[in-house]
Amino acid sequence: MEFLVTAAQMKQCDDYTIHSTGIPSMVLMERAALSVAEEMEKEKCDMSSVLVICGAGNNGGDGFALARLLDERGIRVTVAFEGRESSLTEETFRQKNICARCGINPCSNYREREYTVIIDALFGVGLSRTVEGKYAELIEWMNRQQAFRVAVDIPSGIQADTGRIMGTAVRADLTVTFAYLKLGHILYPGTEYCGKVIRRDIGITADGLRRASAAFTYGEDDLSRVTPRNPRSHKGTYGKVLLVAGSHGMGGAAVLAARAAYRSGCGLVRIFTHESNRLIIQSSIPEAVVSTWENEEDLIEKLDEVLSWPDVIGIGPGLGRGKLTQKIIRRVFERCRTPLVVDADGLNELALCQDLLFQTEAKVVLTPHIGEMERFSGRPKSDILNDICACAEETARRYHVICVLKDARTVVTDGSRLYVNTSGNSGMATGGSGDVLTGLICGLLAQKMTLFEGTALGVYIHGLAGDLAARDKGAYGMLAGDIADRIGEVMKLAQDNKQAEGIR
Repeated sequence: MEFLVTAAQMKQCDDYTIHSTGIPSMVLMERAALSVAEEMEKEKCDMSSVLVICGAGNNGGDGFALARLLDERGIRVTVAFEGRESSLTEETFRQKNICARCGINPCSNYREREYTVIIDALFGVGLSRTVEGKYAELIEWMNRQQAFRVAVDIPSGIQADTGRIMGTAVRADLTVTFAYLKLGHILYPGTEYCGKVIRRDIGITADGLRRASAAFTYGEDDLSRVTPRNPRSHKGTYGKVLLVAGSHGMGGAAVLAARAAYRSGCGLVRIFTHESNRLIIQSSIPEAVVSTWENEEDLIEKLDEVLSWPDVIGIGPGLGRGKLTQKIIRRVFERCRTPLVVDADGLNELALCQDLLFQTEAKVVLTPHIGEMERFSGRPKSDILNDICACAEETARRYHVICVLKDARTVVTDGSRLYVNTSGNSGMATGGSGDVLTGLICGLLAQKMTLFEGTALGVYIHGLAGDLAARDKGAYGMLAGDIADRIGEVMKLAQDNKQAEGIR
C-alpha cells in the first residue's frame, strides 16, 4: 500500500517534521535538492547547460538549493527568478541569498539561450489559482524548448489534489517528489504531464500524516490481502454469487461476469437470466448454475426463489433498460440482505428510483463509469472529471454506499476512505470489461472479504488481469474475455505471495 496525499496533508507532514521533530526546513530543502540532483544523474541527463526556474515559494527554495549543488559539481547553471521579492518565503529568501554569495545570481535574459535541461521549481504543490499572464507564457515557453524538463515535486500548473490543469502546465520528462506521491501525480490529466515520477524520502516523518484520512493505492504486495484458501474446505466455504444479468438475447454479459467470479476463487455462481440465454450460458460456462424466467408474469416468483440463496448478489450486466428492469431492481433491493453490487443497466434504472438506496437493508456497491455517473448524479461530465474523487465521495456519503467510479484512474470510496487504482491500461476500454469487474468484486466479497477492501482489491486485480491480457494480446486486440481469463493468473500470484510470506 502506498499513500497518496493532498497539498494540505503534505503541509501537515512538513510542519510536524519541522516543529515536532526539530528538523529545520532548510535541511529538508537541502535534502530535496540533493535528491533531484541524484535522480538527474541516474537518468544520465545531459547537463552541459542547465536552467533552473525558481518561484517565490518553497518550491523555488528547492530550486535555488539545487542550482547551488549543481554549480558546486562544476555544472554550467543559469538561474531565473520568476516572482515578487516581497512574496519570497523566509527559506527561499535565505536560499536565494546563499546562491548570491556563491556567485549564482538570477539571470534576466535567460530565454535568449539554449539549454539541455530545464528545471521547473516555479509553483510546487500549493497552486490553487489558474495560471495566467506572464506565468502561463513562461510555462508555454518551457514546453517549447528542446530540453529535458525536470519538475521539482510536481509540474507547475497541476492541481496537486485533483490532477487538474490550471490553465496550462509544464510537461515534465522527470518529476522528483518527496515523502509521498500526491494525488495529482496519479490522477488524469495531471499524470500525463509528470513523465517518470520518482518518490524520494528526505526525512519527513510519517507521524504527521493522519493515515486514516489519506488516499492510497495498492501494489503487488497487497495481493496477500486476498482471503487465504483453507486446505480443509469445500465449494460452500468460498461463497455463493448470484448474478441477475442478461435480458432476452443478452447472455454474453452474464457469461463474462460469471467467469470472473469463478476465476476469483468463489465456490458457486448462479445466473438468473432470461430463458433465451440458457444455451449460450451453459455452453460458455457450464460450471454456473442457471435459473431462468421467460414471461413477465412469472418473473417475480422465479426471482424470489433464488434471492435467499447467495452470499453476494451482482445485478445489472446485460439486463437492459425499461420498466421490466426497474421491476427487477425494486424486488432485489426490497428482498436483498447480502452485499449487492450494482452495475451497467442496473445503475441506469436505479438512477430513476434512487429512493431504494435509503430503504434497502443490503450493503450496496455502485460501479458507474463516467457516463453512468452523469445520469445517476445529474452532474455534467465536465464537473465529474474535474474532481472524480470528490464526486465519488459525495455519492458514497449521500447514499451510504461504496462507490466505484470507473475511469482511466478508477477510484473506490466509502465517503471517508479513498482508494485510487493505478493498474490497468487502455486496452480495457472495451465492451464487457465492466461486467468482468462486477463478477470479480462479487467473487471476492463472497469469500468473506470486507466490503471496502474486497471492492478496492477487486478493482486492482481487474487492472492487473488487464495488464496481463495486454501483454499477450496487445491493447488493440484484447477482449473482455481475455481479462476474465487472466484473473486466475493474478490469483495465483496472490497465492504465491502468501506462501512466500509463510516462508519468511
